[in-house]
Amino acid sequence: MARSKELIVTKIKSGTVIDHLPAGTALQALSILGITGREGYRVALVMNVESKKIGKKDIIKIEGRELDSEEVNKIALIAPTATINIIRDYEVVKKVKVKLQDVIEGIVRCPNPNCITNQRREPVKTAFRVVQRVPVKLQCLYCGRYVTREEIQFAR
Repeated sequence: MARSKELIVTKIKSGTVIDHLPAGTALQALSILGITGREGYRVALVMNVESKKIGKKDIIKIEGRELDSEEVNKIALIAPTATINIIRDYEVVKKVKVKLQDVIEGIVRCPNPNCITNQRREPVKTAFRVVQRVPVKLQCLYCGRYVTREEIQFAR
């Protein structure tokens, strides 16, 4: 059976396209963005499609919503190969390759229950040093605990 060259998902008029997500991470990306389907955004999700860059990839299209810099930083933690495209009037007006910062503040929760950042009496914002970008490995600047991509829990 010959494959057709037509688009699986149509273009969006305005919003965000998250491309080059590692295969199988699209649902986690939607969760990070707080998208459940009840918000009213039109969302297209394609998983495990061929990619020349990374073998297989996921793609998310979100009509009517542009990501802010904190959301882009969160996506970078689970998908360091991702590209964010901002679409207006069916055209890409901004294309950003996600980049992990050297220090991640206030986004990730430390899994160490004894870390000062997890003590209610201490209003300390979490801070992690990026030890390794691919695969992602972080180190808490307060207690020294290492965190891999699979262990990342986002702060509330």
